[in-house]
Amino acid sequence: MREIKRVAVITGASRGIGRACALALAQPQTKIYLNDVANWDAAEQTRKDVQSRGAEAEIIKFDVSNLAEVNAGFEQITKSSGRLDILVNNAGIVQDNLVVRMKEEQWDRVLSVNLKGAFNCTRAAARPMLKQHYGRIINMASIVGVMGNPGQANYVASKAGLIGLTKAVARELASRQITVNAVAPGFIATEMTEALSEKVQSEMLAQIPLNRFGTPEEVAAVVAFLASEAAAYITGQVIHINGGMLMV
Repeated sequence: MREIKRVAVITGASRGIGRACALALAQPQTKIYLNDVANWDAAEQTRKDVQSRGAEAEIIKFDVSNLAEVNAGFEQITKSSGRLDILVNNAGIVQDNLVVRMKEEQWDRVLSVNLKGAFNCTRAAARPMLKQHYGRIINMASIVGVMGNPGQANYVASKAGLIGLTKAVARELASRQITVNAVAPGFIATEMTEALSEKVQSEMLAQIPLNRFGTPEEVAAVVAFLASEAAAYITGQVIHINGGMLMV
């Protein structure tokens, strides 16, 4: 068996940005755990594609919003692999509505997956990372967590909270050489944007100086950089990938 020198966990890894992150991190002597709870066919295809790049890959099922499932999942990972080097908190959902019409369960579910889920996974991953004095945690935020967006109060709040979580945990873990950063994509060409009407897409593009949507691979390239040794002196930062739509 090949020696595994780097172990990564990616939540929401079967499609879109999560899949692109898995492929970007796929290298020999790397093992990637692909977390998903629903898209089994897509997850299996991602696993095969990761392995075709020379990495090892395994699908692991746990609901990020369920603390007991998360703890059990990460315990399984560390027992099997003996270490944990990279966590990409990518799992997220949307349940859009105007705030005056938003149901309590819509608010609770989105915050539970997008923000509590990242907290659950970060806490579980921090334990082995603290012991080994090394780790990379990358949180998938969003442009709307900085600038807001109508009809998405729950999603916006979850992503703004994720940015705050990133900065707090970065300060807590820095002394053990664990970096914590966030990536904030703008409009990315995924199944969600492809389903929008041409009119809506044109309105979005008019707000982007580069005049195109980003790609999952462009987001994943930044994630791979933040997970690398080249980014060892970067922590507590929010890296914006939005084609100039928001300049901060």
